[in-house]
Amino acid sequence: MDGNKNLKMKAARVGAGLSQAELAAKVGATRQTIGLIEAGGYNPTLNLCIAICKELNVTLNDLFWTQEG
Repeated sequence: MDGNKNLKMKAARVGAGLSQAELAAKVGATRQTIGLIEAGGYNPTLNLCIAICKELNVTLNDLFWTQEG
């Protein structure tokens, strides 16, 4: 992510009908952590990435892979 906003994660979360706090509770994180991930200010652990993807029913590639040319 390197400081770029994770708009894909925010879109998936909103699409799932979850607030940051609700997603955080489901994956064992804080609302602040979810907010920082979405804002590009925090690089989550692989375990947290997997938990978020499972909860949002998306793949790691869907949320965290970026095409850089």
